[in-house]
Amino acid sequence: MKIGIDFGTSNSAAAAVVDGRVVPIRFGEAEQFRTTVYFPEVMRDPNDFELTPALEHELARLIDAAARDARAAGQERAPDALRREALRVVRRQWMEEQMRAPLSSTKLLQNAVYGDEALEAYFEENEGNLVQSPKSMLGYNLHPRARQTITGIATHILEHIRLTASRQLDAPVRTATLGRPVQFRSSIGAAGNDQALDILHTAAIAAGFDSVDFLEEPAAAAMHYHAESAQEHDAVVVDIGGGTTDVAHARVGGVQAPKIHRAWGIARGGTDIDLALSLGAYMPLFGRGHSRVPAHHYVEAAMVQDMTRQRDFRQHNYREAEAPWGARLQALQDTGNTARLYREVERCKIALSSAPEHTSALDFIERDLGVDVDPSRLEAAAGSYLGELTGLLEQVRADIGHDPAAIFLTGGMSRAGYLQTAVAAAFPGSTLVRGNPSFGVVHGLAWAAAG
Repeated sequence: MKIGIDFGTSNSAAAAVVDGRVVPIRFGEAEQFRTTVYFPEVMRDPNDFELTPALEHELARLIDAAARDARAAGQERAPDALRREALRVVRRQWMEEQMRAPLSSTKLLQNAVYGDEALEAYFEENEGNLVQSPKSMLGYNLHPRARQTITGIATHILEHIRLTASRQLDAPVRTATLGRPVQFRSSIGAAGNDQALDILHTAAIAAGFDSVDFLEEPAAAAMHYHAESAQEHDAVVVDIGGGTTDVAHARVGGVQAPKIHRAWGIARGGTDIDLALSLGAYMPLFGRGHSRVPAHHYVEAAMVQDMTRQRDFRQHNYREAEAPWGARLQALQDTGNTARLYREVERCKIALSSAPEHTSALDFIERDLGVDVDPSRLEAAAGSYLGELTGLLEQVRADIGHDPAAIFLTGGMSRAGYLQTAVAAAFPGSTLVRGNPSFGVVHGLAWAAAG
C-alpha cells in the first residue's frame, strides 16, 4: 500500500486512494496533527555539556597524565593548553555517551506524543524534549550532530504516520509519495533543498518505508483540483503554508491527465507572520524596545522551531535586567513557556483574521499579565510577508503572460481573508476557487501515490 504524506511545517497529514476515492488517515479524532513531537525521555543535546564533579575529576586526571607525559618527554606545556586539550577529550567522551543511548532506545518512539497532545504533555510533565516544526530546519547549515538529531526526529514522525496508516488500512504501508516545497527554508542556498530531501529520504527509510518519492506541493494541490474539475481549463495553484508559499501553473480538469507547466516558490509563510506578531505585540511586555536587553534575544525566544536559538535564549542571564523585564524574561525561560507564548501568538493570528480584537492572558509569566491585540498589529506583522507574496504573484503573472481561468487557493494560511484578497488582486481576470485549506495538498499526494 502506497500513501501520500504532507509533512508540513505546522501540520502533517496522510491519505490513500482506496477503491477510487481518497481515504484520509485519522490521527485520533482528526485528519491531521500539529507537526510537534514530545519525547518524555530526555534526548540530550551535545551543546548542553557541563562539567559535573565526576567530569571535573576526569578532567584533572587527564591534565595530570598529560603533564607527566610532557615532562617525561623533556617538554614544558602551559597549564591552559593542557586544560583545553583535556576538556576536548572529556567533552567528546560525554557526547559519545549521551548520543549513544537515544539511538538504541525504542522507548523514545513508544512513549512519544504527537500534535497538540504533545504540547499538553510537555506542559504537564515539565521535562523531556519538545520539538516543533522540524521541517523548518531541514535546509539549514547543520552540525553533523544536529543533522543526526533532526533526522531522528523526522524518522519518529514518519514512523508514527506509517504505523497509524497501516493500522487504519489494515495493510502494511511500505511506500509513499512525500510532498515537498519548491524552496525549502534554507541558510545555504540551493544546497539546502538537496540536504532537506536527503534528510527526509534517510528518515523515511529508517521509519520503515522501502521507498519514497517526492512531489512538489503545488503540483500535488493541482492534482487534487484536477480530480474535482469536470472541464479542462488553465489554472494557477497557490499553496500558502506555515513555512513556505508555492505556486504552480497547470492545465487541469477533464479526462486528460493534469499537466504541470511550471512551479515557483518562496521560503516564507505563516510562521513568518507569527514571528513578526510575537515581536511586535508580545515581546514589548518583556522589554523589547524598552530595555537594554539585546534585540536578538527576543528573536531567539520567539523562534520556537529553532532548537539552537531556543537553547541560546535559555542560557542568557537576566538577573540584572531592569524590572519588570528581567523577572518576565526569567519566567519565559522556564520549561515550556516559549511554547506557551507561541501558542498564544498563533491563536491571536487566527482570531484577528475575523475578530476586531483578541486578548491573550499570560498568567504563566506573571499574575494578571495580558495583552490586547487589534487587527492593526496583525496588518503590520503581515506586511513584510504580503510584500513578498505580491512580488511572487507578480512574477508568476509576468512569466505566464495572462490571467488563467482560475486561481485555486489552498494551504493552512489560505483561510486568512487578507491573503485571499491579495491573491485575487494579483489575477483580476481569474475566478478565485477556495480549496480545502488543510487537505488540498495531501489529497493530491494520495492521487499521485495511486499512480
